[in-house]
Amino acid sequence: MEEGKPSYFNLAEFRFESGKKLRDVRVEYKTIGRPSLNDEGGIDNAVVYIHGWSGDFSSVKRIADLTAPGRALEGFFIISMSSLGSPGSASPSTTSLGDEFPAYTVLDMVNFQRQFLNEKFGIKKVRGVIGTSMGGFQALQWAAEYPDEMEFLMPLVTSWRTRGVNYALFSYMNHLIESDPDFAAGRKPRRALLLSSMLMYLYGLSREYYSGLENPELESAMRDMGSEGELMDPHDVLWRNRAAMNHDLEGKLSRIRARTLIFGVNQDQYFPPELDTIPMAELIPGSELILFDSECGHLGVNEIGKYGELIASFIKGDSE
Repeated sequence: MEEGKPSYFNLAEFRFESGKKLRDVRVEYKTIGRPSLNDEGGIDNAVVYIHGWSGDFSSVKRIADLTAPGRALEGFFIISMSSLGSPGSASPSTTSLGDEFPAYTVLDMVNFQRQFLNEKFGIKKVRGVIGTSMGGFQALQWAAEYPDEMEFLMPLVTSWRTRGVNYALFSYMNHLIESDPDFAAGRKPRRALLLSSMLMYLYGLSREYYSGLENPELESAMRDMGSEGELMDPHDVLWRNRAAMNHDLEGKLSRIRARTLIFGVNQDQYFPPELDTIPMAELIPGSELILFDSECGHLGVNEIGKYGELIASFIKGDSE
């Protein structure tokens, strides 16, 4: 898949769960494939891909191989947006509102995408939603809150709630930023952003992967990740983390009607299957669960293409 440049669309107005409103709200997005129309002239082959915590519209490349001729997602109109709060779309940094940007929830992130689909493409129901990591938070919330708006659901390396280590990591990042003297003085807290990104790096891959690195290699990789973290906007990070920390669909998964295929990685340190994907599968009616091994841990989601035939069978079953 060619990276390509994103397209942009502005929502006339967006209302947050809190009741606050923003006007002229930017959405960054990319599409793959062509829309097909039903007898009423509406698009009937849309599949939404939702990226994870640090991603954007271009993260759809994770599933790009599945859109090739003969693969599982051939013939679908794939839509990938940069989520609410992520640079590219409306966020504290891109609106220049900083700490005056409204606090948002995962449900706000879902409604942001739903409103875009309706205003830009006239889409009120999609064929499916695929969400990775924090994108999975949104996909699950969408399916639970609006069960008639999708036919299939694919949550990848994710969970229905934020608990334990994940909650602690988000909280720790926020404490680092908020306690940084530069942040208190209105300057960018580069040290806090660097240190928090170095820490997060240690959870992205498997414990086995890190054990296989020589200590200088590990130190170098941590510093590289820290340098990338310095480029982030602190308010974008704080707001996104707060949304993630409040993610909790306890008691709501039974509402999901979409056929559901869940993927988990046995070595995922963020979402260990025994704590997340396995119990989640038990809570979603009729769901299917695929677990696989990957030294890449959480990032093993990039290997999902090897399950193309299984995914194709799942989607075909949905359409019959």
